[in-house]
Amino acid sequence: MRLVAVLGFSGRRSDDLHDICEARVRHAEQIVEEGDAVLLSGEADLMRGAWNGHDVLLDPHARNTRQNAKAVALAAHRVGADEVVVVTSSWHAPRARALVRSDLPGVPVSSSSPEGRPSPRLLVRELACLAMLPLFLARRAK
Repeated sequence: MRLVAVLGFSGRRSDDLHDICEARVRHAEQIVEEGDAVLLSGEADLMRGAWNGHDVLLDPHARNTRQNAKAVALAAHRVGADEVVVVTSSWHAPRARALVRSDLPGVPVSSSSPEGRPSPRLLVRELACLAMLPLFLARRAK
């Protein structure tokens, strides 16, 4: 079984679904196939309101990529997933895939992204987080 995990995004300035998050939801709707399990992680309640697909699992508690990854791993184990597709923005995908893989050794993890480019601020933030990722993973492995 394949798990399609849609990672949320919030500008933290509004109670509405952010455009980046909505693009991820719409992209996931396009790639989900019959028999897939779907997890909405992060802004799950808002994403669920926008979702036009079959039933989903919800993780409304994740507030960052590390927490998203843990929720994806738990959902993958719960549904018996033998493959995971992380739906997130292309600029966020390398770090998200690495974190999910670290929680799901032996399970193939890929990503799929909607079109779009980050703002310079988001790109700088993501590059900084990505640069710190090896240290985080090494410390976690101890």
